[in-house]
This record gives sequence, structure tokens and C-alpha cells, in this order.
Amino acid sequence: MFQKLFQLQENETTIRQELTAGLTAFFTVAYILAVNPAILSDAGIPYGFALMATILATVFGCVIIAFWGNAPLILTPGMGINAFFAYTLVESLGLTWQQGLAVVILSGILFMIAAFTPIAPMLAAAVPDSLKKGITAGVGIFLTFIGLQMGGLVTGDAETFVTLGSLADPAALVTLSGLVVMLILVVRGVRGGFLIGLMITGAAALFVLPSGSGDAGTASFNGYFSVLSSADFSAAWQIPFWTAVFSMTMLLIFETLGLLAGLLPKNKSMTKAYQSSSVTALSCGVFGTSPTIPVVESASGMAAGGRTGLTPLVVAVLFGASIVFAPVIAMIPNAAIAPILIIVGGLMAQQVVHIPLDDPAEWFPAYFTVGLIPLTYSIADGIAFGFIAYPILKMAMGRMRTVSPAMYVIALLFLANYVLLLAV
Repeated sequence: MFQKLFQLQENETTIRQELTAGLTAFFTVAYILAVNPAILSDAGIPYGFALMATILATVFGCVIIAFWGNAPLILTPGMGINAFFAYTLVESLGLTWQQGLAVVILSGILFMIAAFTPIAPMLAAAVPDSLKKGITAGVGIFLTFIGLQMGGLVTGDAETFVTLGSLADPAALVTLSGLVVMLILVVRGVRGGFLIGLMITGAAALFVLPSGSGDAGTASFNGYFSVLSSADFSAAWQIPFWTAVFSMTMLLIFETLGLLAGLLPKNKSMTKAYQSSSVTALSCGVFGTSPTIPVVESASGMAAGGRTGLTPLVVAVLFGASIVFAPVIAMIPNAAIAPILIIVGGLMAQQVVHIPLDDPAEWFPAYFTVGLIPLTYSIADGIAFGFIAYPILKMAMGRMRTVSPAMYVIALLFLANYVLLLAV
């Protein structure tokens, strides 16, 4: 049965090899069970609901990519996109989390249209690599900033806006110690380093933070199924709502394309993997979480020998079984979660080295994106400024023909959005 479903012999793998790969990938990505609900709870989604949605979305995504794409990729709510949901859609644009789920559904539909038509390759070719790398790096710095805040290492200040937090604060000490432990594990290439570090730091926090050890939330799933019909489209007549839809769609299209290009084995179909990702992203608006993407942790499973869809199928089973550990997951404090955000942000920020520094028309738009995403606390605004600046600088240098027509259209849409916001 497995041979027929996943073509094991053709892919030069065995059931045992795929099981090992799936187990490795699960332990590498399992930290998302604690991190994603913690971020989504900042948007107002009850922690238990966010945890259940994270589990179900990952199970669904891994099953889809297993049987439709037959690729050793893990689909789970993506870091950066979950921050976009919580801190841009809800906190910056003023949408409720229910309206945010409506944004996820509509952007998922647009993502599917792009995935099942030639639109996605066209957009991928239209947007320059410098802006794609700038988005990833900017989101990485944004995640680091969120992690520093979550861990109490950075706090608000009336004069300088932000300042260093009190290092005598027990939460800050937990974050710093966790950061050291996880960095050592990650740089030494320990498989499941984040999960191991999270367990060590979380256990230590129970002694250091006895009164706040459960500040991540509670794991109650009572009433969760009301989330399945909670998407609220009442804000669909408002400009910020469609700004959110457009920005999230762009994030999904470009980030998924970039990840698939770097992760997908050469003998696998990018089309089916891309389509699987789009279907799963749409489902997230129903489950009650931010969209899924193929995560870089998939590489750990492939390094362990994963070659087929049997690898994500194993991950799906393990994520489903993790429901029984929900009470333990809910006990993990934000101070233990913060180091993961800081380190993941740093890994994403490495993309800045791929931005050409010798070309002002490429560097400055990307620089605006990298800088303004964290400084405006809005991924959408950072992307918008970069996309608007790009064609302007190209025209200023007499190179307007090097900009694709689609890029001009995207820039004009972002510019029109700001004009309309000023008008209202």
C-alpha cells in the first residue's frame, strides 16, 4: 500500500527511513505548538482555540502535501505570517480576530487562484529578488523585536519609544538563559534544538516564575468548534480589510514560492506542492489560525532521509497525538517562547546578504522594507513602501523598462491604498 501511494522504490527510500525522517521533522518543528498559540492569543484568539487550530491545520496540511504532492514537506502555520495576523491585521489595522480569519479565507482563495493558474509564476517573475529577500529579512527583524518584547528585554519608553528592560526581572533572566541554551543547540546543529531548549527553559521557568508559569494561556478546547464558523466579513467594505487581504496574499505567494524553490527535491512537482499549500492556507481561516506555509524545518526530515509524502504523514499523526499534551504546552511561559522568536528572526534576517548593495535602485527599496516592517510594527506598510519606491528609483535612473508591468500595477495598488486612506 505504501509503495503504491508514495512510490518508495522509485524514490530510493524505505518505510523505516521515512518514519525516521518524519519523527526527526516533528521534533524539529514541534515548537510551533507553543509559539503559534502564544502569538495568536495576542490577537484575542483564546489560547486553547489557537492551539487546537494549530494542530488541526498542521495535520490537514501535512496530509494534503503527503497524498497530493507526495513531497517530504511540512505545512504548518508560518512564523512571520502569524505575526502579520496578530500585530498588523488586528493591532495595526484594527480588525477583530474574527475579521482576520475572513482575511485569511479570502487571501487563501486568491492564493489558490494563483496556484492553479499561471498567475503565480508571473508574479514571481515580476517582483525582483531584492524585494523578496527584503521582505524575509524585515519579517525576521520584526520577529526578533516581538521576541525581545515578549521576554521583557525591550520595553516601551516615553522619550525613546523603546529601551532595554530590567535585566533583574525574572522573566528577562529566563529569556536570556533560554536564548543562550537554544543558540548553543542551534549553532551546533542539534536536531530538535528549539524543542529541547524550550523544554529546558520552560522547566526552569516553573521555578523562577511560579506565579506566571501559565501566562501563555489555558488549554481548554470547550467551545472550539464555534470557531469553524466565526469568520466575520462585516469589514469587507472597509479599505484596511482589503489592504490586509492584498498584503497577506502577496506574503503567501512569494514566501511559499521562495521556500519551495529552496526545499523541494528536484524530482518533485512544484505545481502540486504549491497547490497543496494554497488549499491548506485557505483551510486555516476555517480552523481559526494564521495561514500555513512549507516551513524550513522540513529540511531536517529530508536530511534524515525523507523522500516522499510518507514523511509529512508521520508528522501529521504525531501532531494529532500532541493534543494529549495540551495542558503541558499551555504551561510554557512567554519568557521561554521568546528566545525562539529571536533566533528564528535572526535566521530569516540572513537574507539581507543577498540584496545587491552596489545598486541603489535595488538596495534602497529593499532597505525601506527591511527597516519599516519592524519600525512601523506593520509588515504591510513595510512591504508597501518598498514596492512603491522600487519603480520610482528605477525611473529616476532611466531604467524604467527593467521594471515589469505587473510590478507597476502592484506599486500603484499600494499607492492607491494610501491615497484612499488619506481621503477617508
